[in-house]
Amino acid sequence: MIKVIIIEDEIPARNKLKRFISELEEPVEIVAEIDTVEEAVTFLKNSTVDLIFSDIELLDGNAFEIYSQVNISSPIIFTTAYDQYWMNAFESNGIEYLLKPFSQNRFEKAWGKFLLLRTSAPEQNDVLIKLKQMLNNSHTEKKYKKRFTVSSHQGTYFVNTEEITFFEAEEGIVFAFDAAGKKHLLNESTLKEIENQLSPSDFFRINRSEIVQKIHIERIERYNKNTLSIQIKGQKIHLITSQSNTSAFRKWIEE
Repeated sequence: MIKVIIIEDEIPARNKLKRFISELEEPVEIVAEIDTVEEAVTFLKNSTVDLIFSDIELLDGNAFEIYSQVNISSPIIFTTAYDQYWMNAFESNGIEYLLKPFSQNRFEKAWGKFLLLRTSAPEQNDVLIKLKQMLNNSHTEKKYKKRFTVSSHQGTYFVNTEEITFFEAEEGIVFAFDAAGKKHLLNESTLKEIENQLSPSDFFRINRSEIVQKIHIERIERYNKNTLSIQIKGQKIHLITSQSNTSAFRKWIEE
């Protein structure tokens, strides 16, 4: 019997995982369903399982807080709506990174990778290393957007990505801000669309509506217990990290 736990705070997503698991050929027992960092830490300090299904943004924080507090040997299949955490995931026993909404076919491929690692225990470390190397190679080969198109009444012009200090979404409209504080209306309609075109080492989504560029961050201060205030070049206002992204932001800014 393969024992797994599900760390997920969204009930529909949890139910979807349970349905996919129930349709597997192998006998699987879901020993716990967890929706908070605190509960996950308590459970994993006292129990071991064969596999962890883990969302990243939970009710009380970021899932990487769990794996920084508990030394685990179980592989993890991460399930998330954000693609910016993939490097953190593979530094935390991650063997797969499923972007929501993922299909049953995609889930089964991730499960197959787990079975491969499980049945080749002596070579497990080599397999994990190869998986990470493959992911790193694909990442370095990816080409990121060098400039964004802006349409105005006077015509079309371009803003170089390196000049953009941060992106902001407002009611279905996305703006780019430059170091002079100028605001540019972009053709893209969602931050997710923007995020997929940016280098995760240079840009970070600090909350639901803003993505910042590292080289244009001038100062960081504590805003409250679980969030940070960020001073951006050319901006008088401060941007605030969300509670769920603060921990990952701290790691990203120091890389």
